Amino acid sequence: MRILFLGDIVGRTGREAVTEVVPNLRRDLRLDLVVVNGENASHGFGLSLAIARDLFAAGVDVVTLGNHAWDRKDLVGQIDAEPRIIRPANYPPGTPGQGSVVVELVDGRKALVINVMGRQFMEALDDPFRAVTDIMARHRLGVTVHAVVVDIHAEASSEKWAMGHVLDGRASLVVGTHTHTPTADHRILPAGTAYQTDAGMCGDYDSVIGMGKDAAIARFLRRMPGERLQPAEGVATVAGMMVETDDATGLARRMAPLRIGGLLAPTMPDF
Repeated sequence: MRILFLGDIVGRTGREAVTEVVPNLRRDLRLDLVVVNGENASHGFGLSLAIARDLFAAGVDVVTLGNHAWDRKDLVGQIDAEPRIIRPANYPPGTPGQGSVVVELVDGRKALVINVMGRQFMEALDDPFRAVTDIMARHRLGVTVHAVVVDIHAEASSEKWAMGHVLDGRASLVVGTHTHTPTADHRILPAGTAYQTDAGMCGDYDSVIGMGKDAAIARFLRRMPGERLQPAEGVATVAGMMVETDDATGLARRMAPLRIGGLLAPTMPDF
């Protein structure tokens, strides 16, 4: 299975870049599954159902969320109507929406996508490791599902590394989101799980993690709340990675970073 994961979409320029490139990437890279993190897609804070549907129309299969999941209050009452939008699974029981989804591809193969949020320097949610374990207990990689993708939305790289090692051999891909900076540690772990600490963001990198520089810098200099942060509006880089899995085992055979446009050095998978 060929899987594309794209990091946090930030604002209008980020989502326009994603909707522009995904159709061509699906064709040129012969992608089977496209997953994106969309928790910053609506003006940098949250996700609207309309934006999610634009992403689905462009060829995205699943949109994951994070700590800004509920910044758009209308999504609270709408998320249950769209199972392809998933929020962190370790929100307490009774929270709207679901933390995972099984996607059936056109050829009948199935992929499980899970979203969890870290607890180090983040909100005090339930245990993400237990949440993932509980979900995966209902599925078997290479038997009931052909691939498992886990988006861990977390601040601490140590927590993301730990999740990768815990799931090594049990997931196809464990990838971090939230810090909006693509890390150079993409690799296949010893038992066959593809891993990257952070996929980066789809947005303007002439910014402070996607937000306009002046307002963001002023907060650091003055240590006081200032004007509301707004997404930077320059040319966006689409950042993420591609993984190819073995359908018999569900484990990764190869992976490579992907960066298109904007300021970062471009790179495309060569398989």
